[in-house]
Amino acid sequence: MTTDLQTSTETTPTGTADVDVLIVGAGISGIGCAWHLQHQQPGKTFRILEARDAMGGTWDLFRYPGIRSDSDLHTFGYVFKPWTHEKSIADGPDIRGYIEETARENGIDRHITYGKKVVAAEWSSADALWTTTVEDVATGETTTTTSRWLFSACGYYRYDEGFTPHFEGTDRFQGQIIHPQHWPEDLDYAGKKVVVIGSGATAVTLVPAMAEQTESITMLQRSPSYILPLPSKDPIANVLRAKVGEKRAYAITRKKNIYRQMALYGLSKRFPNAVRKIIRKVNEQQLKGSSLDVDVHFKPTYDPWDQRLCAVPDADLYRTLRKGKATVVTDHIDTFDETGIRLKSGKHLDADIIVTATGLNLLAFGGIALKVDGEDVSLPDTVAYKSFMLSGVPNFAFAVGYTNSSWTLKVDLVCEHLAKLIGLMDARGADAAVPQLPESQMEKRPLLDFKAGYVLRSLDSFPKQGVAEPWSLAMSYAKDAKRLQKGPVEDPHLRLFSATREAAATPVAA
Repeated sequence: MTTDLQTSTETTPTGTADVDVLIVGAGISGIGCAWHLQHQQPGKTFRILEARDAMGGTWDLFRYPGIRSDSDLHTFGYVFKPWTHEKSIADGPDIRGYIEETARENGIDRHITYGKKVVAAEWSSADALWTTTVEDVATGETTTTTSRWLFSACGYYRYDEGFTPHFEGTDRFQGQIIHPQHWPEDLDYAGKKVVVIGSGATAVTLVPAMAEQTESITMLQRSPSYILPLPSKDPIANVLRAKVGEKRAYAITRKKNIYRQMALYGLSKRFPNAVRKIIRKVNEQQLKGSSLDVDVHFKPTYDPWDQRLCAVPDADLYRTLRKGKATVVTDHIDTFDETGIRLKSGKHLDADIIVTATGLNLLAFGGIALKVDGEDVSLPDTVAYKSFMLSGVPNFAFAVGYTNSSWTLKVDLVCEHLAKLIGLMDARGADAAVPQLPESQMEKRPLLDFKAGYVLRSLDSFPKQGVAEPWSLAMSYAKDAKRLQKGPVEDPHLRLFSATREAAATPVAA
């Protein structure tokens, strides 16, 4: 690691900051970051700014029927707070309650300010501070606040806008068109004909959740996704809880499920054809008694884990299809018309309500415009360092969870490592930390190596990653645990220095 300072127990004097760490977003990542700071750096101050009027992030925003995690909560939960519900695959309201309980138990909720959207932030080396521009969502007025560190806990998608592709004839349709990201609280779908466009996690959740009340419900997909049934309850976890207590049971179950996730992903990548056959066999067994053709509606063209697998708790989707309460149509849309959707095959789907479960719009770091010493930061020109910082951007960190495993596994590792870095900076008398790219040319690739359509549409506006550590973005908990949790904080590519001392030593041009 390059450093210009001797080891010191004193912090270099710098300009006054409102807080040491400003956290943007009060979802699962933001609350997790706050806990790790409190736990490892109790002397540091922090504040959380949340644009919405409630904490929970994704789990407060999405309110569609059946909303749930497709990861088990023993790995999606925080490492420091056991998940104690009987259900391992949990419903959205229970996850939101878990996040709220974590914040309340640890006094983190007192540090959250709601209705405040971060729109811009500028780093000043002369002061070793971020000055952040904050918009009041209700009034549009802006104020500024300063911090030593800026942490983006915004995830990677737009909260105010879901993705809906252009469909011909939408203006002709006489019913309702709804995106799951903006589900109306008063939507009455009882006795209605519903078409859900999509084949991902949202679609396979909505169909069984709505089917009991609708007259008919159809999942319309352009191409199939991989779908697997999982039990909503983890019997091992529930037995262990009674025998060894909540904490030990949680730790054991968490480790078991991490290895299970890693094994499934590893097998899918190493033996894709074999895993394809296994998944097909499971789908074939689950759909016995249904008129649906497995090879038409449940046979994706891509390999397993090229996109995320869709979990179906307690096989509810299959059960709904077997009962004839719902159906699946694999086709392309020609146009919407007054009464539904006409397909390119010539078939017509009647509908009173059309749900566009067509994905997300990606947005890096909540759309915050970053500057460093007056220069705009072009995100596509930066490279991610150790999955949580950006080349050339001092004292800025972020959390982006796994696409092939539980999101929070990565968040815990990143936030723990960040807290260690802040401690090391104090020990060195440093007020700035910046990843520096090697002088030799380095091959770059997209930040997310994930073939989902919503990801591919937006990758050009995101930072890049390299092909080797510490510039590669590992989608492996084992690799990240080795480098972020067990590995050293010091690194040749990370420069710790006193920005204010260097600024003071720089002659002012005449």
